[in-house]
Amino acid sequence: MPPSTTKPTRIAVLADSDTRWKWGALTAARIAPGPSMEAVPREDAQVGFRLSGFLLRGRATPTARQLAEVGVTADSLDEVTSVEFLRAMAEQEYDVVVLALVGGGVQAMLHGLKRVWEGRERRPVVVTGYVGVVYEKLADGLLLRHGADLVLANSRQDAERFRQVYEGVGADASSVTEVALPFLGGASYEGEHDPSAKQGRRPYTVVFAVQPSVPDSRKDRTYLLNRLIQHARLHPEREVLLKLRSKPGEHTTHIEEQPYQKLVQRLDPPANFRLVYGNMGEVLDRTDLLVTISSTAALESLHRRIPTVILTDLGVRETLGNHHFVGSGCLASWDQLDAGYRPVPDSDWVGRQGVGADGSYAYAFDAARERIAKLLARVGGLAPLTPYYTPATAPGYLPGILARHHLGPDGSPLPGAPAADKEPGPVRQIVRRAARGAYRHGVQRVAPVIRRMGEL
Repeated sequence: MPPSTTKPTRIAVLADSDTRWKWGALTAARIAPGPSMEAVPREDAQVGFRLSGFLLRGRATPTARQLAEVGVTADSLDEVTSVEFLRAMAEQEYDVVVLALVGGGVQAMLHGLKRVWEGRERRPVVVTGYVGVVYEKLADGLLLRHGADLVLANSRQDAERFRQVYEGVGADASSVTEVALPFLGGASYEGEHDPSAKQGRRPYTVVFAVQPSVPDSRKDRTYLLNRLIQHARLHPEREVLLKLRSKPGEHTTHIEEQPYQKLVQRLDPPANFRLVYGNMGEVLDRTDLLVTISSTAALESLHRRIPTVILTDLGVRETLGNHHFVGSGCLASWDQLDAGYRPVPDSDWVGRQGVGADGSYAYAFDAARERIAKLLARVGGLAPLTPYYTPATAPGYLPGILARHHLGPDGSPLPGAPAADKEPGPVRQIVRRAARGAYRHGVQRVAPVIRRMGEL
């Protein structure tokens, strides 16, 4: 049902990791139909909506600590299987459903939702997108997301690329909607702090924002860590921070087989070098120079006009994702940074990335918000979901994607699907938690050892 002035918009977000929960929950706050709003935390927003969170059970299901670090609250939050989520969508009424999942998960849910909403007079608006920079598997990821009512593009550049892919395969491209990353915000950078200033002023702070999977080798990670420590030794007046995504044993969107926390234990960093966790926005509040390989944190930093560096030490390569920043003016090496070099971002490039450092970010979600309001108000409701992939168009690809989520070719639960017909009992819940813990241990601890042994 369309939202009214007295009834809050009901939004459900399904996420499969801490990063995607952050993107999904903040996107929900930005796209809830209502007046234009700044990029502020949900509790400060003027848009009335109720947020129901669903965390997809798997290796990357966020822990309580990770959820707290994201800093986004929901009116309800449940851990579910794919089948349990689809059952909730069949039984509960929502206005908007945000699918904050990997591409295969989005495709499976689109087919499952199409089935559970068959014959319903009205259905929710379905929204999906990407949590950050799209630098690999563009066609694959986009076609797996096709079928949602809105496929959000985080920049003008992404919107153009997304439409080209859809139109190139003969798919409807009208779902592509230009927005921006939902977690940009914070105070603009006011300039460097004088390290010789009186007591009470913080030192010049350099932050290296790590990524769980880039680079992935022990050799490359050790190299970056040594260079960061070397920078701290060369500049004892500075505070040098290693910003970590997760603690050992926790998973994010990507598997981290060589945690920096373990690598640093073999080294002897100086006193002005520290490891930090926490919300990226809070870390940026005290940052004078942000350094990374290709993290989305670079876009957060550029949005706040903080000097930002994309490292070239390991090359500018598609596998690293830093090729996305070609033309940004932010590429530099540790040798250059040690010598005092500060890159100046290219304003045209920044403008095409949806960073909105010029103040336009306040209106970045207006088009999506208006489109959702129109869809919710459509007479006769919305047409059934129509993904590009069907058993007819991709008979050798789609069934495997659906089966991984315990769904058949028609989107219905397969025989024996977890919790297809009943809630798990206490014993089953205990077994499930133990099995998930064993799986995570195997992925992070055992599998890397086996791979290393295979390389001997």
